[in-house]
Amino acid sequence: MSTDKTNAPSRREFLQATGGLAASSMLGGIPLPNVHPGGSDLIQVALVGCGGRGSGAAVNAVSTKSGPIKLVAMADAFQDRLSSSFNNLKGSIGDKMDVPEERKFIGFDAYMHAMDCLRPGDVVILTTPPAFRWVHFTYAISKGLNVFMEKPVSVDGPTSRKMFKLAEEAVAKGLKCGVGLMSRHSVGMQELHDRIQRGQLGEILLMRGYRMHGPAGYFESLPKPDNMSHLEYQIRRFHSFLWASGGCFSDFYIHHIDHLSWMKNAWPVSAQALGGRHYRQDEQGHTFVDQNLDTYSVEYTFADGTKMYFDGRCVNGAEGIYSSYVHGTKGIAIAARANDYGGPQAIFHGQNTTGKPVWQSKDNSNPYQNEWDELILAIRNNKPYNEVKRGVEASLVTSMGRMAAHTGQIITYDQILASDHEFGPNLDKLSTISDDSPLMPGADGRYPVPMPGINQKREY
Repeated sequence: MSTDKTNAPSRREFLQATGGLAASSMLGGIPLPNVHPGGSDLIQVALVGCGGRGSGAAVNAVSTKSGPIKLVAMADAFQDRLSSSFNNLKGSIGDKMDVPEERKFIGFDAYMHAMDCLRPGDVVILTTPPAFRWVHFTYAISKGLNVFMEKPVSVDGPTSRKMFKLAEEAVAKGLKCGVGLMSRHSVGMQELHDRIQRGQLGEILLMRGYRMHGPAGYFESLPKPDNMSHLEYQIRRFHSFLWASGGCFSDFYIHHIDHLSWMKNAWPVSAQALGGRHYRQDEQGHTFVDQNLDTYSVEYTFADGTKMYFDGRCVNGAEGIYSSYVHGTKGIAIAARANDYGGPQAIFHGQNTTGKPVWQSKDNSNPYQNEWDELILAIRNNKPYNEVKRGVEASLVTSMGRMAAHTGQIITYDQILASDHEFGPNLDKLSTISDDSPLMPGADGRYPVPMPGINQKREY
């Protein structure tokens, strides 16, 4: 992706520059005796969801140094995605994978077959579109598996309630579970957080986050090909559809919303927002098909009245800004200098980020690898480790801002948590790619889109 004037690197380029394709993750395990004790046993890994994020997570998993670990099974809804991931991984991790044809699984039940290849205490990576997270997590818990799940982990109120309950079940079983919010594993951000808690920035007055660049991922899609079902089309282009991903807002913006809330040690209690759809056609005049807005601006409010502002934009040629800041009574801090966690983090006197900082981080380790190292150590040493509740909270707060923009209303945390609008109901009952999608076109052949002020209770 391009951030135009700032010329910041794309996320993929940034990850490659900081240690290879990576996926944020931390896993979980059940407290059984002699399961991977003291790093002596082989930990087996299954990959469910073979896109770029899943492939990156697999690389990080087998790059841990605390003991033997190997990728042994792969699953995806689509053969081409699995084949591409397999070929890329075979070239990059070599003898740290052992995935013969009989342990490659395709289809909506592929996740079960891949997990069935594992033993209790092994690890499954869940990196499909987040709509399926609760379905796959449910099965992982039943199998006694440690889990890494990519963010976001829910996209609406009903799936958040399901995931909160599943998180409790995983904790009760002693499972080690990680969520792909890697900013919290940036050593520089950890140091900044500690300094803020010790009062170096004074009282927090305001926080700001920005992710503004050109269209990225599957933000916008051309019309569905005639030979493809609505379900396949929408899963393949999941960023374009709220039921599958929470749209670009949830998938792109969750990191800044999460790490700024972390700096505050609190979650916002309400949000008001605005946004707009501006450029809806390609250069040939084809109308894009998606449920995203091109611009978003959200004012989050915490219980003590503190504000956090987040601005998101996917527009070519506009100013590129991808950073976050914390303002306090004693100065200003740079939380993310570039991308979702890029350092060095720094603190300055006054409210400008010019001049010499009073503190600046020096660690250059890769947060994507850090989280895996910590997770695998927790599994081997059977230490408590479960990030799912926090991951659901981050996902729900992100959805709260998105819903405020899409409805044109002030939305509270309690309100979205209690919402009855489940975007993708009965996903555990899908059997074939030709099944109806949770989002089917209306009589005019078009998918519904957010209409702020008109649809005040639902996002579409």
